[in-house]
Amino acid sequence: MKLLRVGPVGAERPALLDRQGVLRDLSSLVTDIDGALLGDSAVLGRIRAAAAAGMLPRLEPAGLRTGPPVARIGKIVCIGLNYHDHARETGAAVPAEPIVFMKAPDTVVGPDDPVLVPRGSVKTDWEAELAVVIGRTARYLETDEEARAAVAGYTIAHDVSEREFQIERGGQWDKGKNCETFNPLGPWLVTADEVPDPQALGVRLWVNGALRQDGTTAEQIFPVAEVVRYVSRFMTLYPGDVINTGTPAGVAMGCPDPKPYLRAGDVVELEIDGLGRQRQVLKDA
Repeated sequence: MKLLRVGPVGAERPALLDRQGVLRDLSSLVTDIDGALLGDSAVLGRIRAAAAAGMLPRLEPAGLRTGPPVARIGKIVCIGLNYHDHARETGAAVPAEPIVFMKAPDTVVGPDDPVLVPRGSVKTDWEAELAVVIGRTARYLETDEEARAAVAGYTIAHDVSEREFQIERGGQWDKGKNCETFNPLGPWLVTADEVPDPQALGVRLWVNGALRQDGTTAEQIFPVAEVVRYVSRFMTLYPGDVINTGTPAGVAMGCPDPKPYLRAGDVVELEIDGLGRQRQVLKDA
């Protein structure tokens, strides 16, 4: 299934994109797409049955905003430097264990909402990422099979980053990762059954029409199942939690000088095979 949320900010309604590409209203079955829904297999089963039977009313998509596909996210766990090609372009050593940092849930916006360049920023950067959405409580997972069973589905995250704040201003990475609007998410939450191999997905990003990232999740240093299992050793994962799994090569930080960092007016577009596409216009905060 392709689950999504549509409507004005703060008033999104749950929806489904059917196999014919028709937008369907889920409001008669569920109040929202959130951890409570993703952890309830019986309700998900009813949604599947209603979709298969053609019982869901059609929604007219024209003029309808797409919001983040998951509401009330508990936490966003991020994996840094998780692609071999990205490590090479930045001259960084391949990490022995996943690098883990956090983004606040209030950084999340819809896939086509504006991204704000922070005041004083000179190094706002792009990062297209595969995001994992958790579907059951997970702690101390021991096997990759258990980790895969804990995944509700996948979506696209744009892990926008301010490199000066992140690297040059002291402390940890938080200052460069948690600026307002720095985690566009969506458009869809694609359930795990529709993504048979999360390590075989193309990841692409364009800035002002120029292709900047053209990678594949096969380049991940720590694959999805290993990441979920690893994170569960250090914190409990709950339904609706999100894990951003890292970005491939092609970020501005890895380009020759002068590095093409983002400015107001720039347009960023990104896509992952089978998971849809995002488009953001950059604006000044």
